[in-house]
Formats: sequence, C-alpha cells, structure tokens
Amino acid sequence: MGLSSARAASAAVLIACGLVACGSGGSEGGSAPTGSGSPAPSTATSEAPPPAPVDEAEAAVDTVLDELDRRAEIAQLFVVGVPADGLAAGAGLVDDGVGGLFLAGRPTASAAELAGLTAGWQQQAGLGVWIAVDQEGGSVQTLKGEGFDLLPRATRQGDLPPDGLAALATGLGAQLDAAGINLNLAPVVDVVPAGTERANGPIGYYDRQYGSTAAEVAPAAAAIVDGLAASGVTSTLKHFPGLGLVRGNTDDTADVVDTVTTADHEQVTAFAGTLARTSADPMVMTSSATYTQLDPTTLAAFSSSVVRDLLRGRLAFEGPVISDDLGNARAVAHVPVGERAVRFLAAGGTLVLTVAPATFPPMLEAVVSRDAADPEFAAIVDDAVRTALLAKARAGLLD
Repeated sequence: MGLSSARAASAAVLIACGLVACGSGGSEGGSAPTGSGSPAPSTATSEAPPPAPVDEAEAAVDTVLDELDRRAEIAQLFVVGVPADGLAAGAGLVDDGVGGLFLAGRPTASAAELAGLTAGWQQQAGLGVWIAVDQEGGSVQTLKGEGFDLLPRATRQGDLPPDGLAALATGLGAQLDAAGINLNLAPVVDVVPAGTERANGPIGYYDRQYGSTAAEVAPAAAAIVDGLAASGVTSTLKHFPGLGLVRGNTDDTADVVDTVTTADHEQVTAFAGTLARTSADPMVMTSSATYTQLDPTTLAAFSSSVVRDLLRGRLAFEGPVISDDLGNARAVAHVPVGERAVRFLAAGGTLVLTVAPATFPPMLEAVVSRDAADPEFAAIVDDAVRTALLAKARAGLLD
C-alpha cells in the first residue's frame, strides 16, 4: 500500500471510530499434521525470498542526499516569498538552494510569461523547486493575468454539484500547470459554523469556507485536491487544526485563541475526512493560533501536541507539514526570527513558509546552528528533509 493509500485508510478508520483509539485482533492458524507415523522427508529445496521491491521515490531521495551537504539539505526545508513587483528576485533564492518559492502579492503576469519564468527557475535550480501560489478563489487569488480564470469564492464553489466542482478543479489545475505552478496553498478546510461568518476574521469574513459543517467541507476540499492532482499540482489543506472558530486573523492580529476545538471536534474531522476521500498526496498547513483545549501555552505551528501528536499521530498524516507565514505574520512577531523556524521544525513541521525574503537567511542560520549543536534536533531535521524530498520525488521534481 502506497503512502497516499495508507494515509487515506488510516484517516477513514479515525472517522469510523470517532477519532477514538480502536483496534482489532486476529490470528493466523496452521493445521497440525495428522497420522501416527513420522512425516516423509521433504524433497523440496529452499529458495531465498525475492528481494524487496525498491521504492523509486525512496531511491531518488537517497541519490539526492548523497549529493547535498548539510546546509543544502536544510535549505530544502524553506519556501520563501518572491514579491509580485520583483519576481526576478526568485533567481537569487534559487541560487541559495531554497526548497520552494511562493509568489507573494498579486502579480499581473500572464500564464505564458510565468511559464517562461518558472521554467528558468527550474533549469537554474537543478533540483526541482516548489513554486507556490494562493489560488483559492474570490478575494484570495494570486494569479489573475491572462490565462487564468477568475474563480468564484469558496462559498460559491461549495454550492456547485460534484461534477461542476470537479470540472472547476481540473481546469484550475491545468492552468496552474501550464504556468509552471506545482503547489497551490489551497483548499481551505476550516469549518465556519452558520451564522458566525462575519465574526470569523480570517475565513468566514472573506467567504473562504466551502460550508458550515465538516460533512460539507470535506468532500468539496477533496474534489479540489483531486482536480489539482490530475494536472500534477500538489494541494495544501489549511489551516490545521482549524481557524473556523476564531475571531482574529493571525496575519495581522496577535494572540488569536480558540478555546473550543478538541481532537474530535469537526474542525479536526474535516481534515481527516478530506484525507480519507483523496488518493492524492497533499500537504497540510498549520495555523498560528493557540488552541487551549489542545495546547494552552503554544501556538499550533510550534506545538508538538498539535503537529506530532494530533496530525501525525491520531490522523496518521505522513506527508509534508508546511507552516503558515512565519515571516510577516503578527501572530509570531514576538518570537525571534530564527527561532520561529527552529520551533516549527522541532514541533514536527517540514516546510517553513516565509513571505518575507529577508527573514530566510537568519532562519536558515538558526536551524543550521541548532542542528550542529543538538543531536536530538538533528534527528528531527533528518526526518523533515526526507519527508520534504519524498514529496518532491512523488511530485516528479527529482526526475
């Protein structure tokens, strides 16, 4: 069973059990020989078992790791913003060996212009890079130039019949792929209860939600994931464990707190349900709010209780965990810049997203320094690097 199939099966079990631990036992019986005489000597010859099949993605990762020094490995853990009015700056970040680029703001370039630019970045990099956008729809759509359809807001998308939403998602994936975009920081999986939309600053206020229950959100989000995957574009489920119950927006507000969400709340089961419905390999983005029922003292992005215990453990998610912006977001402003990356990785994260290019060097230096000084942290970094590169291999970026 592949990673995506195993993950989907695990998530389905979690839903069926109500996210409560459940187990099953079984035994494999054998029949005892019958008769009173000694068994006749066997004439069969023993043969060595065939070698285990080689996982091509794992083999590709091993090859890459043989070629990268430690600093280059760690640089793969960063997705860094390229400003809309200065896309040429992406070339310098590619030279720095970043794992990915995020097109920040609202660039006006056409799909054809972006295709030329992104192809140049990939050729320059050698090792394939993620090129990411926020292409949700409505007020959150990075690319609106020629070659990109204007997408309806998510509340409208959620009202489409299944075949209509599938067609929208497939068309979106084809347009992104044609422009060289291989990572979409969407869909939003946050559940905003009916009647609370205007008070929910980050999601409901902007109509970014697909519905008001997990039962509505999960199938719609999964359709987006599958439609993008059909064109080779990786999705990102966000913002775990859910921003549907908060008031403030972590982009511009400090101390955003959710006092309600628990491990079996529908904010969380919406993510489990989405993962169970897709055979693709999406990423999951963490929130930068605090969830007092899960970890009362630590932002979700820096919380091992949220990332390692809940997302990795109970939801059995094995793919890349990407942060929300750790560069400019007000929610993390109280944490020293470099320490933001260290804390996120220590909690079990994989890819550090910063929309502010100037924050990348101090973040990289902080992780490199901690990695050299702390063997336990270095082992965590090892796991993150392998997870990050496996995702690239499965997306065809290591070919």
